[in-house]
Amino acid sequence: MIKRTLEQIASMIGLDSMKQRTELISGVAIDSRKVKKGNLFVPFQGENTDGHAYVASAIANGAGAALWQKDVPNPPADLPILLVDDTLEALQKLAESYLQQVSPKVVGVTGSNGKTTTKDMIASLLSQKYSVHKTEGNYNNHLGLPLTILGMTEETEVAVLEMGMSGRGEIELLSKLAKPDIAVITNIGEAHLLDLGSREGIAEAKLEITTGLKENGVMIYHGDEPLLHSKLSQSQWKTCSFGREQSNTIYPLTIESGQDQTTFSTNLYNEAFVLPVLGNHNVLNALAAILVARELEVDSSAIAKGLVDLKVTNMRMEMVDGKQGEKIINDAYNASPTSMKAAIDLVVELKGFGQKYLVLGDMLELGPDEIQFHRTIGESLKQGTIDQLFTFGTLAKYIAEGAKTVLGEDCVHAFLDKQALIQELKQRTQKNDLVLVKASRGMKLEEVVQELQK
Repeated sequence: MIKRTLEQIASMIGLDSMKQRTELISGVAIDSRKVKKGNLFVPFQGENTDGHAYVASAIANGAGAALWQKDVPNPPADLPILLVDDTLEALQKLAESYLQQVSPKVVGVTGSNGKTTTKDMIASLLSQKYSVHKTEGNYNNHLGLPLTILGMTEETEVAVLEMGMSGRGEIELLSKLAKPDIAVITNIGEAHLLDLGSREGIAEAKLEITTGLKENGVMIYHGDEPLLHSKLSQSQWKTCSFGREQSNTIYPLTIESGQDQTTFSTNLYNEAFVLPVLGNHNVLNALAAILVARELEVDSSAIAKGLVDLKVTNMRMEMVDGKQGEKIINDAYNASPTSMKAAIDLVVELKGFGQKYLVLGDMLELGPDEIQFHRTIGESLKQGTIDQLFTFGTLAKYIAEGAKTVLGEDCVHAFLDKQALIQELKQRTQKNDLVLVKASRGMKLEEVVQELQK
């Protein structure tokens, strides 16, 4: 984490009023309840609370200093306070300055689906050769990214930074702050259609990652996506693409799915790689990670070990055991039509299980066509590939409607009561059954997984 004197901190955010203040600041906190000794406490004004009200208690609890926004009255004169025009902008400026001082290689990762898993893969591969710092959890926005940067050590050689968004301009801000050496766009899906209106709009928003890309930087992208290929194939940066088509820089030659791992080979290396996660879409994520590792001169044996050692963030194609001996794929962190179809395809493909169950919830933020997106998921199912479908939510009921036309009434169960769904599912599942649980984050379907494990 950042360790600087108070005088240095002030200088890094453009202040010069703390000369000769040699107190050491270690790390940054934005929650007064989680302050650790020596932290810089950064308060924010929210709709319901104002963090400035907790500055005194944060310092009493061990914070070494705090920021204070100038338009907030009555800054405490007896405490180590740095007066700034805007606390968020000051935090971002501090992170930008610290990043420049540590000077690691920066890999920026964005995309509609798979960016967190791809970030985890890149970090695992690069950690075979470098000291790597990566985004943890959902710290991928205008607040989380600077906190991620300020959490890295001075010894960091590569920073792998996930960049999320909810609207236009957000990835541009993050990219200009991080100034990536390598940028990755995993894909263009349907997430954020509500805000951006079309897949073209989503593509434009994701391409904002190029605004901070260094002049000699490398752009890695999903080459099967025409919206990206048309924009990037003639770009000013070096470009590398991944995908299923042989026109890409890297593509899979073979893919074999087991019950708890995936084995694949590529056109670039004369060996098979073993991936401890499931799904063909995760092979594509791995191809993106391999291209990053290749750019940073990680050899094939280290790439192979990095893939085997991979630990993905929870609730992303995570295989867990249920109490009855059933196998559960917990993919409850997020969902879009693209990712839901990929997860269903995986369930259909996997062999050696008893009954196959889908537990699908609402996909959120899909805009005016949300009902049709859900209905199409149901209609795309094929009789004989799925034994039972359970849906939860007011939108997911349209998945059920579509599925009844192909699976029949007896195989489809729509619920608005999560506990009722759980009880029905518990009564049906048995040893060696396979259960996929997937929905948008707001549906909290991990609660279904937790109940099946009790």
